[in-house]
Amino acid sequence: MLSALKRLSLVSRIVIAIILGIIVALVAPNIAPYFSLLGDLFIKALKSVAPILVFVLVIASIANFQTTQSAKNFKPIIVMYTIGMLLAAFSAVIADKLFPTTLILHLAADQSVQPPGSLSAILKNLVLSFVSNPVSALSEANFIGILAWALILGVAFRHSAHTTKVFLHDTAEAIGRVIKLVIAFAPIGIFGLVTVTFASAGLATLASYTHLLVVLLGTMFFVAFVINPIMVAIVIRKNPYPLVFKCLKESGITAFFTRSSAANIPVNLDLARRCGVDESTTNVVVPLGSTINMCGAAVTITTLTLATVNTLGIHVDFSTMLILCVVATISACGASGVAGGSLLLVPVACGLFGIPSEVAMQVVAIGMVISVLQDSTETALNSSTDVLFVIAVDQGYKDK
Repeated sequence: MLSALKRLSLVSRIVIAIILGIIVALVAPNIAPYFSLLGDLFIKALKSVAPILVFVLVIASIANFQTTQSAKNFKPIIVMYTIGMLLAAFSAVIADKLFPTTLILHLAADQSVQPPGSLSAILKNLVLSFVSNPVSALSEANFIGILAWALILGVAFRHSAHTTKVFLHDTAEAIGRVIKLVIAFAPIGIFGLVTVTFASAGLATLASYTHLLVVLLGTMFFVAFVINPIMVAIVIRKNPYPLVFKCLKESGITAFFTRSSAANIPVNLDLARRCGVDESTTNVVVPLGSTINMCGAAVTITTLTLATVNTLGIHVDFSTMLILCVVATISACGASGVAGGSLLLVPVACGLFGIPSEVAMQVVAIGMVISVLQDSTETALNSSTDVLFVIAVDQGYKDK
């Protein structure tokens, strides 16, 4: 049996682990908590190695950068990230118009969690993250700070001796081998995550928020299967769905259960390389995408904000909704690449309509309740879109 499992692809083993996790959760929910350690260890391992991976890979990539074609790919990828988030937020606006959502705001606000005070606070935090101490950035997984220092050091190392550049490349290769070892244990970790999730929450907890969940998840699926394919088709000029499904299968499934775009960086790097993307592109843009490309977060922020607006009976005209899309996009860029990172930015968008933070934090509390599915689906969309756009732009340029 073990030899047969080894012959299966990683995705096939993950699917088997998901099925087994659901069965264990339904048949023996009392023993499910004992498997939580497996999921915790897997996520901890990914999160521990991801900052070092990004730091080393970006430095090595910039220091050894030679391919001019790869440099040309950066701008269209960033443009796709921006347009994708704007369209995702606008899709949430349309979904709210078609299926308006209201909330029952009777939950006690969680005063222990403090959201950013304003959009300017988010921008300020982003700028300050760039000049963060490199040791603190690594220890706190501040990926913006890590990227900034890696870019600076990478440029500095371009003037170093050839042997130094070789050492940096070999170090990146060594970190890559460690990552492959961690990813090999993904089925075991995901088995633990699925077992605990279904045993503790299941679907009963989510029943009272079915309509909100359907609107949220439906919008995210629309972005994944309609918006993203259209954008990719324009770039690669052929049927986009094989690539879309590949990214959802190999990146989205893992991200769904890790619930962290940052933790999914190694998976996306591996997928992009196997699809033929130059390492000088992937080593920089994939970590950047996990930090700023948050189309799922844009959907969550817009949908929950409009649900709050509907509940309070606030009239919103079309121009204000467009402004909301821009605010949601900028806010999404400031969302951390960890589980639940987008929910704390809902009060920022609510501030656009003068909604008090006490009310907004009740909406955040509701978001926490449905996060079992909402945050997992959001992360799967965020992470799969990161690598999808990178591969699409690469293929589009190669076909020219």
